[in-house]
Amino acid sequence: MRVIAGSAGGIRIAVPKRGVRPTMDRVKAAIFSSLGDIIAGARVLDLFAGSGALGIEALSRGASSVVFVEADRQSAEIIESNLARTKLKGRVRQQDVFDFLRHASGAEMFDVVFADPPYEKTEAGERFTEKLLGNEALFQLLSPDGIFVLEKRPAEALPETKLWRLIRQKTYGATEVLFLSGIRNQKFAIRN
Repeated sequence: MRVIAGSAGGIRIAVPKRGVRPTMDRVKAAIFSSLGDIIAGARVLDLFAGSGALGIEALSRGASSVVFVEADRQSAEIIESNLARTKLKGRVRQQDVFDFLRHASGAEMFDVVFADPPYEKTEAGERFTEKLLGNEALFQLLSPDGIFVLEKRPAEALPETKLWRLIRQKTYGATEVLFLSGIRNQKFAIRN
């Protein structure tokens, strides 16, 4: 896996040996092509960060800051190593995503939120997609003009949500990418 473009373009990054499903380069390229100039100067939150590939790509393309949230200790260490390898700076939080969201102060807002949760259900039997889309704290962390990029299994039905507006959805093999805005965002548009 490598950084596709920007200041760290072409640099290979490590991927944890277990517990992650890295976003393929072509999916990553499509996501960033759709986001276009939004990334430059953006404050980014990378949930279920895994190797940190999405957040590192954002930093490489000019994001002003990235907070990586990853529960697995080995994965969090790999994100730190990948940041050092690419000479980029970000904040890594080794913490459960929903615990992070529960305790987020709301003082910091993000322009772009990436979430690439496990395709399996949570220990309580809930689907991660449904749990994220119903999470009011996540909605509050996204700036009014921000965008939420969520990866999910294509066969998984999109649950109804009162907080989010679906802007675009695109399937790439075993991954479906949703681009969502908060219901208060009236002006967001992405590239086709």
